[in-house]
Amino acid sequence: MIVNRFKNKISFFSKVNWIKTLYFNFRKFPFDIAIKLPFVFYGKVKFQSIKGEIIIKAPIKRAMIGFGEPYEMNTVSIGLAEIMIEGKIIFNGKVQFGKDNFLYVKKGAVLEMGNKSSIGSRGKIICTESITFGNYARIGSESQVIDTNFHEMINTETNEVYKMTAPIVIGNYNFISNRVTLLSKTKTPNYCNIASNTLCNKDYTFLEENVLIGGIPAQLLKKNIKRNWKLENL
Repeated sequence: MIVNRFKNKISFFSKVNWIKTLYFNFRKFPFDIAIKLPFVFYGKVKFQSIKGEIIIKAPIKRAMIGFGEPYEMNTVSIGLAEIMIEGKIIFNGKVQFGKDNFLYVKKGAVLEMGNKSSIGSRGKIICTESITFGNYARIGSESQVIDTNFHEMINTETNEVYKMTAPIVIGNYNFISNRVTLLSKTKTPNYCNIASNTLCNKDYTFLEENVLIGGIPAQLLKKNIKRNWKLENL
């Protein structure tokens, strides 16, 4: 038992990017919080900007928020992780970002991450207005959550200018597979499952809980189904 604990500690210390971990914590938090190292960065990561506001609404613990965290089956990072935080991020508990993620929060935008929420390796979160992850909102690898169209679109007959952004709200206990795209206006109910390679772009809360949706665009595939959360050790 003691040997295993020692091995786990050695493994943890060897995987952490200590320069970025120490820099981020002591740059963003007062000393009494920073010394606990609530944020831990694993592997190579570029800080494009970290001028934004970071709020933790939970008891402070070491490594409660991991970026590049090796919690998935794959073990190799290709070093593409990048962060640009100029808006606000609210963390409501433990959060996991997989390897090689891109995180972008525009000035004035708000990203809120629920307890035990996550996004897998090579994922993207681009928040220009508002994105909310519920508790246990867990997203698979190579997925993207984007609340903007990036470019202004107009109606060629009426000259109406369409709004570029709209909030995204992901419900509690959402099991979202790999290569899923969640675009602006997406809202999912609690206990929602989303199949691989799905495109979501509207409000699905009318479907209520314990549903499986999938397709391009997403539609109801099955009712009365949910992930067996009681067996999970997250």
